[in-house]
Amino acid sequence: ETDIRMTRDGALVITHDSSLERTTDGTGTVEEKTEAEIRQLATKQGNKMMFLDELLEFLKGKEGLYVEFEMKTKPVELYPEERLHAYCDKLYDAVMAVKPADAVFVFTSGDYRGLRYLQAKHPDVDLLLITSKPCNDETIDLCKAMGIKRMGATMDGTSRKAVKKAHKEGLIVSLWPGQSVEDFMLGAYLGCDYMCTDVPIEVKGWLAEKAPWIKVKY
Repeated sequence: ETDIRMTRDGALVITHDSSLERTTDGTGTVEEKTEAEIRQLATKQGNKMMFLDELLEFLKGKEGLYVEFEMKTKPVELYPEERLHAYCDKLYDAVMAVKPADAVFVFTSGDYRGLRYLQAKHPDVDLLLITSKPCNDETIDLCKAMGIKRMGATMDGTSRKAVKKAHKEGLIVSLWPGQSVEDFMLGAYLGCDYMCTDVPIEVKGWLAEKAPWIKVKY
């Protein structure tokens, strides 16, 4: 799972926040900076900012990939319709140009606009609707109404019964957040199909020790 924003001059950069202060040594917003300005910044850990082309180069040729490309297009005032469409087109074209035949590349967002745009332009695109709500009747109905088969919901408030209902409705359920091994276990008990985790090395080590028969895909 990775987050993508667009600079003022149209470069796609891997970063969660629009604001630069929390995670980098910069100030202001990603969308108001040029690519050259972003390349001068460093993360709080001292790393360079990563751009989409660099990530795609890293993924090239790898087998069995499952990657969620989250379209970070909020605040919405930073992505008016014309700019939003340019962003979606650029992201889709870049990602699909290097997609291996056996890979699952999913475009995700909590902003309905980008999902609907890609859905209309590319009917076969794999989409996931991110919601800050649990998997429940409301979010199941919303996915069905939008014609989106994947849901990214919060574990908090999600029940095993709701996940079973989502499956009966033909939906694929991804749960978040995953901040500990316990979160990973809870997601598994709830019966979800996918989980995001902030601690993949910790989860991998725990599984290797406790459940070596489970294969984890990154």
